[in-house]
Amino acid sequence: MEAQRLSGRREPVGVSAVTRRSFLGYVGATAAVAATGAGLAGCNEDNGAQAQSVPTPTPTASPTATPTQSQARQEIARDLRREAADMAFARGVPVQTANGDEARYPNKIGNYSKGLPHKSLGEVDLTAYGALLTAVSSGKPADFEAIPLGGTLKLANPQGGLACELEGPDSHACVQPPAPRFDSAEIAGEMVELYWMALLRDVSFTEYATNADVAAACADLSGLSDFRGPKQGGAVTPATVFRGDTPGDQIGPYLSQFILKDFSYGAFPVSQVQRPYVARGDYLTDFTTWLRIQNGAPPTAKPQFETTLRRLVNLRDLARYVHDDLPYQAFLNACLILMAMGVPVKAGNPYKTSQTQTGFVTFGGPHILGLVTEVATRALKAVWHQKWFVHRRLRPEEYAGRVHLHAAGQADYPVHEDVLHSAAIARVQAGNGTALLPMAYPEGCPSHPAYGAGHNTIAGACATMLKAWFQEDFVIPNPVVPAVDGTALEAYAGADAGQLTVGGELNKLVANVAAGRNAGGVHWRSDYPSSIAMGEAVAINILEEQKITFNESSSFTLTKFDGTSITI
Repeated sequence: MEAQRLSGRREPVGVSAVTRRSFLGYVGATAAVAATGAGLAGCNEDNGAQAQSVPTPTPTASPTATPTQSQARQEIARDLRREAADMAFARGVPVQTANGDEARYPNKIGNYSKGLPHKSLGEVDLTAYGALLTAVSSGKPADFEAIPLGGTLKLANPQGGLACELEGPDSHACVQPPAPRFDSAEIAGEMVELYWMALLRDVSFTEYATNADVAAACADLSGLSDFRGPKQGGAVTPATVFRGDTPGDQIGPYLSQFILKDFSYGAFPVSQVQRPYVARGDYLTDFTTWLRIQNGAPPTAKPQFETTLRRLVNLRDLARYVHDDLPYQAFLNACLILMAMGVPVKAGNPYKTSQTQTGFVTFGGPHILGLVTEVATRALKAVWHQKWFVHRRLRPEEYAGRVHLHAAGQADYPVHEDVLHSAAIARVQAGNGTALLPMAYPEGCPSHPAYGAGHNTIAGACATMLKAWFQEDFVIPNPVVPAVDGTALEAYAGADAGQLTVGGELNKLVANVAAGRNAGGVHWRSDYPSSIAMGEAVAINILEEQKITFNESSSFTLTKFDGTSITI
C-alpha cells in the first residue's frame, strides 16, 4: 500500500484506502509546492482508483488543508489509537497467582498489614484486615474509606492499582510470579541477607575485598540452603555479595558510573553528592517502637545527617539516595550523562544516517527524555495492582517481628531454621537484644505491600528505554570510583575498566536502586528480578504502540535483563 510505503508502518485497523489516499495526496501536494512552487499529487493503488488532481496554489500561498483533508487526518489519528488499543487488548489478561500465605495462615502473619490496628504481638486485627480484603475485592471507593487504621499513617493509594492506562499494557495485563512463601528457605535466605546488609551499612564498597565482616557475611550466605544471590564457584564472594545478576552487574566497581559521574541540567552543573546519614543510625530495634510503627504511629526519631556532602561510598549512602529520590531520577540523570558523552544512538534510529535531517520531536533528545519520564507512571500502575490486589506481601520489618517473637519463645511461627541459625541473627541479637531488623529510616517501610517493588519496576522500565535508544556496547570513557572518604572521584584502574559498557552500567544502575531499597530494610531480593522484568515489559509494550504513530521507518533493538535480544 502507498500509505505503508510512505509512513513505514502497516495499515492501521479500520482505515479506509480512500481516506489514506486523499490525506496522503494532500501531504504530497504540500511537499511539491514547497519544493517547486507548483505541482500535482495523487496515488494509484491496487484497486485502480483514479489519482486526484490538486489545484495549484500561487507561489506565495501556503497550502491549507480542506475540511475533507482535515477530517481524513482526524480519522487516521482515531484509527491509530484504535490499533494501539487492539494491540493492548490482544495481549490478554494473565492468571494472577499469589503464594497462598493469605489462605494458609488465618492470623495473616504472612501478609502486609502495616498501618492497620494490631494486637500485642503484632498480629493484625482480623476485622480490619477483612475490611481491606473487602475493599480490594469490591473496588468501591467507599469500602477503601471504611478500612480501620491503627494510627495516623494512611495507606498509600491502593486505588492506584485500579487505574486504567491509555498507553502500554493495562495494569491488570501485567503479572509477577508468586513471592516466596513465609515458611520457605528462600525467604529465610533473603532475611539473612537483609540482616547482613544492615550490619554492613557503614563498610565502604572499596573495602569489601579485605573486610573481615564482609567475609563472614559471604560465608554465612554461602552456607544457606536456598540463597539465590549471585555466586562465584558456588559461593558468595566479596565480588558478588549484595549485587544483582543481570549482564554487567558484577563487572567493575559496585556503583554504576551513572550514579557517580557528574552532569548538567541545562545550564546548571550537577555534582552527584549528598548529605549522608550518620553512621550506625539504625531504627526500630526495640519491640515497643516496632509495634507502634506497625500500628501506624508517627516515628518519634528523626534521621540524623553528616555535615559534609560526599559521594556515595557504602550501603547506608545508597539507602539514603533511594529514600529521597524522585521515581525516575537516576535514569533521567543517566540519560543526560549518555547525551553529554555523545553515545551513539541505535541503528534503528532513522536520523542516524540521514543526510538532511536530525531528530528532535521524534528520535531526538526531547523524545528520549520524555520516554524515560513518561514510562514511570505506567510502571507504577502495573506494580500497584500487584501490590494491593494480588500479592499483599509482608515487608521485611514485619517478617523480622515474627522471627524475633519466635526466637524469644513468645510465639510459635513457621520460621525456617536457616534464619534462626544464621550468624547474622546472632550478631543482631547481640547488638540490640532483639532479632528485629535494624531499619535505615525512622518510619520503617512505606505504607504499601512489598511485592512488586515500585522503585524496581520503574528502574526496569526506564533502563529499557535507554537501552533501546543508545548503543549498549559503547564503552564508558574514563570510569571513576569515589575516594574512600567520598570527597572526590578517582580514576578507576581495574583490569576490567574497558568492559564497562552502557548496557552493563544501566543494568548495574537498576541493581543499585534495588540494593539501596534492600539496604534500607524495606524490600526483599526477590522483589528485584520480577519487578524489573515487569517494568521492562511495560516499556517494550509502549515502544510497540508508539512505533505505529511515527512517519519515519524505524526500529528499536535492545538486550533484555535475561540477556536475550529483542527488536521492535
